[in-house]
Amino acid sequence: MKSMSPIANDALARRNALVLSLAQAFSGANPAIVVSLGGLVGQMLVTDKQFATLPVSLFNLGLALGTIPAAMIMRGVGRRGGYVFAGSVGILAGCLAAFGIVTASFLIFCIGTTIAGFWGSFTQSYRFAATDAASDSFKARAISWVMIGGLVAGIIGPQTVIWTRDVIVTAPFAGAFLAQSFLALLTIAVVVFLRSPPVSAQSQTGGRPLREIVTQPRFIVAVTSGVVSAALMTFVMTAAPLAMIGCGHSVSTAALGIQWHVLAMYGPSFFTGRLIQRFGKERVTAVGLVLIAVSATVGLSGLTVAHFWGALILLGIGWNFGFIGATALVTDCYRSEERARVQAINDFLVFGFVALASFSSGNLLSTDGWGTLNLLVYPPVAVALGLLAWQSKKNAVVAA
Repeated sequence: MKSMSPIANDALARRNALVLSLAQAFSGANPAIVVSLGGLVGQMLVTDKQFATLPVSLFNLGLALGTIPAAMIMRGVGRRGGYVFAGSVGILAGCLAAFGIVTASFLIFCIGTTIAGFWGSFTQSYRFAATDAASDSFKARAISWVMIGGLVAGIIGPQTVIWTRDVIVTAPFAGAFLAQSFLALLTIAVVVFLRSPPVSAQSQTGGRPLREIVTQPRFIVAVTSGVVSAALMTFVMTAAPLAMIGCGHSVSTAALGIQWHVLAMYGPSFFTGRLIQRFGKERVTAVGLVLIAVSATVGLSGLTVAHFWGALILLGIGWNFGFIGATALVTDCYRSEERARVQAINDFLVFGFVALASFSSGNLLSTDGWGTLNLLVYPPVAVALGLLAWQSKKNAVVAA
């Protein structure tokens, strides 16, 4: 079969990026709902408050463990088939979480949030799916286009919590998780319009050994940047609603804080791709990491609503630059026939550390407090910035 021209490829990439952006708007509300309510429902259902954030941690664990199975499923049935399956999983997840609340079963609720994480592992691959048909010059913008859908998700998720949390009077918050199931149904209605080539059409045996790919210095820098950006964002965001409520702020204030955070996560996507094209992937990623450190500084400066919201907004912007930049760096590290394996191992590492960060966040908040949690942001940022500086210096030497 004659290959498509770069122009034709980018036309397909633009179409798919728009479809995936709309899907992101619905499925991207999934983590916002779980993060906003997971800890609060945990406090309501479990006696030992150290386990209050376990549902959120299990969501991230499900996301991490789902990355490789998700890649295998999409390799077998294609992107579209995999995303339809994922939406069905999302419907089940929301129903189980709601049932756990209604029956006051912490175990069932945790199973529901874990399965919601598995659904989320497919959603995370949207950013890579948008690059399947894209030329090198369009990849960063394609990723940004998909992430723009998260801007809408940043409104849909928290507003879903606010408007549906009391729908079932006898079971607070259960209505929000039933709404989560409805959002999964809407996602299915959107992804059926995806027209990317089936993953099964790609070579499943070609390409370099995985060890050779993942030991590339550029891949190590990319994964480290992605891990630090995503894990630190989750580390702080998971604890923030509980910290706000612990400081006397209301549930609505905490939910709106998460809404501003999610808006900050995805809002810059309108121009992040162009910034990467102009200034380079390493520089934009580095700026993101610096902003994450600045957010921790704001978090350490006070406990007012302004301090919490300011820290969350800076954290969101930092994540956007750091995560999109790191994702763009990863796309430089593999060939077409290698992408399914490399994308899967990247997301497994990134979201594996995200799960660890989420598990440790609640315990650290309860034992050492919000201040210590923010102080722990600085060392990983320093490591990632050091690696990026080394990579940039190495590129400059090669170019010279």
